[in-house]
Amino acid sequence: MQDTKERIVSLADQLIKTRGYNAFSYKDISDPLEIKNAAIHYHFPTKTDLGVAVIEVELQHFIASTGRLVTQPEDKQLKFLFETFSKKHKEGLVCLMGSLSPDYETLPEPLQEKITDLSAAILKWTGACLEKGREKGLFRFEGDAYDRALLVISNLLASLLLSRVMGNKVFGRITNQLLRDLGAGK
Repeated sequence: MQDTKERIVSLADQLIKTRGYNAFSYKDISDPLEIKNAAIHYHFPTKTDLGVAVIEVELQHFIASTGRLVTQPEDKQLKFLFETFSKKHKEGLVCLMGSLSPDYETLPEPLQEKITDLSAAILKWTGACLEKGREKGLFRFEGDAYDRALLVISNLLASLLLSRVMGNKVFGRITNQLLRDLGAGK
């Protein structure tokens, strides 16, 4: 059973991934959780504090998840990343990067710093995975691995957003093509 603080963070995470950070209030959390706004303010005096907590939980989860993959071949590691995005797609969500990046300029500075940290961690891990995989012959691509990571992550983000507008099949088309382009797909 989650405690109140965890339930608040979990619901805020869902709201950010469905509506966006700027489109929800504490009332959107207090009503479904059947708590008073004061209970939210007790744990998170400001919405910024809550947003920072959401990103920190996501970053910790990413670090733990990718840490468990260290012994796996890089193609399996990359497929885990794709499966993470696929899960978001099936749940009708976008990821935190995809939700917060368009609003970056309107976000409070602590949130900007945290989303930058999360983005940097994801890109660094993806770049390292791609480079090691290329060295082992698991992937093929030209150019710098970090630059390729930028392309992969930006396409994964776009696949979640475009599938909302263009239909569910767009997600699979984009992700399958990305894997084929890397020599890791069908």
